[in-house]
Amino acid sequence: MEIKDLITFDDFLKLDIRVGEIIEASVLEKAKKPAYRLKVDFGESVGIKDSSAQITEQYNPEELIGKQVLAVVNFPPRKIAGLNSQVLVLGTYSDGGVVLITPDKKVKKGDILG
Repeated sequence: MEIKDLITFDDFLKLDIRVGEIIEASVLEKAKKPAYRLKVDFGESVGIKDSSAQITEQYNPEELIGKQVLAVVNFPPRKIAGLNSQVLVLGTYSDGGVVLITPDKKVKKGDILG
């Protein structure tokens, strides 16, 4: 895989990446590609946000509840299969499907990637 266009460090600093906890997960029925609707709690600083995530190959909805994830919280909302997706949950394109990026220790909701 090639490295995409280079960005500056200032570009990277514009991303607001935070830890959230998945509190609800269900199948996004209208999605063209299999996806889940996630409700992610980022704590008092950001609140609860919706996200569409194409992670159905590696996860089922029940095991996602309570999982901490990293997400970009300052992208503009995007309409996906009738859902107003407010954050981009981060994962890697791996063998067998997308794998979520998670902290290796329990941290506070809303913590900022630094």
